[in-house]
Amino acid sequence: MKVALMAEGVVGLAITQYYLQQYPDDLSLVVTIEHNEIFELVKKNGIRVVTYESEEAILEELKFQNIDLGILVWWPNIFKTKLINYPKQGFINTHPSFLPYNRGKHFSFWAIVEQAPFGVSIHNVNHKIDAGEILSQKQINYDWCDNGETLYFKAQEEMVNLFIDLYPSLRIGKVNRRSQELKKGSFHLSNEIEEASKIKLDAMYKGRDLLNRMRARTFSGYPGCWFEEDGVRYEVTVEIKKSNVDSTPKCNK
Repeated sequence: MKVALMAEGVVGLAITQYYLQQYPDDLSLVVTIEHNEIFELVKKNGIRVVTYESEEAILEELKFQNIDLGILVWWPNIFKTKLINYPKQGFINTHPSFLPYNRGKHFSFWAIVEQAPFGVSIHNVNHKIDAGEILSQKQINYDWCDNGETLYFKAQEEMVNLFIDLYPSLRIGKVNRRSQELKKGSFHLSNEIEEASKIKLDAMYKGRDLLNRMRARTFSGYPGCWFEEDGVRYEVTVEIKKSNVDSTPKCNK
C-alpha cells in the first residue's frame, strides 16, 4: 500500500504520528498546507513531504509516487475530479459529522441547531461534497452542557480513534462500504452561519431553539450569536451547566 497523506491540524498530526510509528513503509507522500510541525516531522523521518501549491503540482506528485490511496485528514480544500480519481483506489476523507447529517461546513454548529445525530465519519471522496460511500463512522453523544467548541474537540479525538481502528482493515482491502442516504441528512455552506446566528429581538422563539442556537455558536476566540439595536451590534455566548441545587420537592413536616 502506497499512501499519500494530505494532513492538517491536530488530527493530521496525530494520524501522521500513527503512520510513522506503525506503518512507515506505507507512507510514500505527505502534503501539508505550510511548513508546520507535520512537515518537519515527516521530513525528519526521510519521507517525501511537500506543501500544497496547486492541484496540478499534487497530481504530478501522485503520478511520480505511483500512489495507491489518497487520504484527506482534516484537509480544508475541495479537489477537482481529475485529482481525486488519480490514485488507484481514489481518496478517502475524514469528516467530523455523522454522515449524511451536516455535510459541508460548520458541522458542530449545525448538529446542535438541528439537534441532529453527531459523530465522525470516514468516506470515499467523489464529485459531491462529503457524499461518498461510508467506510466507517462513530456516533458521539452530546447534551445540554455541550456547545460548538466542545463538539469540535470531541470530534478531533474520536476521528483519530476511528481512523486507527479502521486502517489495518483498510490497507488489506477488507472494508465494507455503504452508500449514504443523502435525503435523510443535511448540507450547509460556509456563508449560512452568519444569518443563522442572528437573533431577532422582536421575534418569537422556543426557549429550546434559542438556547441551542446560542450554545452552538459558543466557541472560544470566535464570534457568537448576534443582534442589533440602534445601529449597535452585540454578541451573545452562553454557558450551560448542570445545577448543584437539589430540585427534588421536599415534603413539609
